[in-house]
Amino acid sequence: MEEPKIKVLYIDDEVNNLSAFKANFRKLYDIYTAESASEGRKILESVDVEIIITDQRMPEMTGVEFLESIIKEFPNPIRILLTGYTDMQALIDAVNKGQIYRYINKPWNEEELKMFINQAHELYTLRKENEDLTKELLKVNNQLEFMIRQKLLS
Repeated sequence: MEEPKIKVLYIDDEVNNLSAFKANFRKLYDIYTAESASEGRKILESVDVEIIITDQRMPEMTGVEFLESIIKEFPNPIRILLTGYTDMQALIDAVNKGQIYRYINKPWNEEELKMFINQAHELYTLRKENEDLTKELLKVNNQLEFMIRQKLLS
């Protein structure tokens, strides 16, 4: 059985960048694109995206502001910030507020970006497995506590 493709959301106000990204990566990943943060949020509400890549400089809100705004509602996707500018404050905010995994400069190197997406997906998968194992462990722990109480009461 073929593995399902990684679901990647790319947000950028530059349509040419969205088209280039989709053309380069559509065979490898399920690509969703958005021209704005609000469009990106709508996609997140309907698709279980694993990786979010967003441009930093957009008119509606910055990439960091967008990533920060979705953390509570969508905590699981791994976040990558893409920018054509070297802005140290944006980098600091991205790490501290947007919880980004990677900061990548434009124009991106296709092989490098592919490697980062695959590494981000590995992290996503490990976090999901950890979350599932923790739930299972709590369930077993509760069952064990119940059995011990029953023994003590009898």
